[in-house]
Amino acid sequence: MSLNDISLSPFVTASLYRSSLIEDDQHEPIVKIPSVSSKAAPATAAATDTGWKYLGDNKKNILLVVNHTGITHLPDDELNFITAILSACKLDLGDVAIVNTNNYPDYSYKDFIGHFNSRNVLLFGMDPVSFGLPVDFPQFQVQSVAKTTFLYSPTLAEIKEDKLFKSKLWVCLQRIFG
Repeated sequence: MSLNDISLSPFVTASLYRSSLIEDDQHEPIVKIPSVSSKAAPATAAATDTGWKYLGDNKKNILLVVNHTGITHLPDDELNFITAILSACKLDLGDVAIVNTNNYPDYSYKDFIGHFNSRNVLLFGMDPVSFGLPVDFPQFQVQSVAKTTFLYSPTLAEIKEDKLFKSKLWVCLQRIFG
């Protein structure tokens, strides 16, 4: 199955937006979504007592790093795209944590890895040095640093629009996740 052929079912889409589809400036739901019953608990946006804001449940200690100004996590089209990519890797939002580093400008990679206990980190549109890593490496190169596997790639929006980027990302993800 190609990444271009993956579509989300209404159930998956509804589970991504369990409590609301649209929020106002005070983060109050404007449009309520009815709850969807399921045996498996869907991944939700999470915030811990320490104030970390992220999407997913981080069950497999996989950190996805994005950098967007003006939004808490990432745009809906990019969320749908990354969900399709995860599905192709036999993963879902429950397995990962998606963090927008724009919310944490003074944090280093050690803060992120320490908090999320990350074994794999995918950097979307953030180069390794900007993330605070002590080494620099090119896009689409799987790199191990301090017992953590890193992958640096273009932004999700760029990957979504470029077939070559999609294929390069797919090869790297197969290498990381088997």
